[in-house]
Amino acid sequence: MKKINRVLAGLVLASLSFWASADPLQVRSMAASCSACHGTHGFAVKGMESLTGKSKDELLSKMQDFKSGKKPATLMHQIAKGYSDEQIEQLAGYYAAYRK
Repeated sequence: MKKINRVLAGLVLASLSFWASADPLQVRSMAASCSACHGTHGFAVKGMESLTGKSKDELLSKMQDFKSGKKPATLMHQIAKGYSDEQIEQLAGYYAAYRK
């Protein structure tokens, strides 16, 4: 009985770690929707803000400010509300990984 409980506990922990990790393809798909305004891999065209080269904390802060309405915008506040806090963190990490 103890062995079965240990196996079940191991399976539960393994499944939790699976769900907690970000799927790189899903994050890349979310980031693709940003490219229309912010350019491929966050290298924006003139007149738009580049995401590449910014720290994860800076990107995370800006997105949370858009989501809460603290930072005014024409479109970003609506887009940010469509993402969970975890997804925003994943996107911030994705763009922070690129270097100028």
